[in-house]
Amino acid sequence: MMRDKGFGRGLAIAPLLLLVAMAAEPLPAGVPDTRLALLDLSQPFAARSGWRFVATQGPQVADPLGEADDRAPGVVRLCISRDGGRTCAPRLGTLLALPGKPDLFDQPHFLEDARIVRPRPDRPLLLIRAASLHSGDGDQRVATIALGYDRTRDAFVPVYEKRTGRNNNQEVRYIATGPLRGAIVAAEPTSDAPFAYWITVDRLGPDGRYHQALRYRSRTRYGDGNPKAVIDSDMAETLRRLPK
Repeated sequence: MMRDKGFGRGLAIAPLLLLVAMAAEPLPAGVPDTRLALLDLSQPFAARSGWRFVATQGPQVADPLGEADDRAPGVVRLCISRDGGRTCAPRLGTLLALPGKPDLFDQPHFLEDARIVRPRPDRPLLLIRAASLHSGDGDQRVATIALGYDRTRDAFVPVYEKRTGRNNNQEVRYIATGPLRGAIVAAEPTSDAPFAYWITVDRLGPDGRYHQALRYRSRTRYGDGNPKAVIDSDMAETLRRLPK
């Protein structure tokens, strides 16, 4: 999308903390919902138990920033379960929450991605991206998480997490092909001149978790009129800087 001059607008985004607790999370009973996604995790992960990922969306809610009768999409419930959805572990309902008091944007209302990816042939991951309600200026809080299967514990565990906004051309992208295959690349705006972006490349390490391999201030500038996404615009520079 073309980079505009809206720098600094939107939701406050705090540094990501490990907000996904490993305790089981019971699903509420009797809530009418719509199924958004269903993934069988047993075969791709060779899991010892019958694990599945299910995403459902509850009924519409009152739009907290709209007129009296305006409605907004319902809360999305993200569940990794081995007991048919009775309990969910790890807890994914707090992916968007900031430390401190609850706010209007701490629950997912949009499921943007849910799929199994393979950064290595022997290492499948469950990749999920969810977003909050929109703020008054159209911004959203967006969370991306990748989870791997721990065979010893018979549990799914986070191996990558990041939370951003949207209005300032932020993006977190899993790279499925090419020289960066398996990497996760993030673009986030800098806070000082010359206004550009922090490009961060995380790669899967020997321990099965993602670790930062590169971070630099982009050649791409804010408000430069380039219609390409920031990650695409700066890809040549990213590849040049990446340690061989």
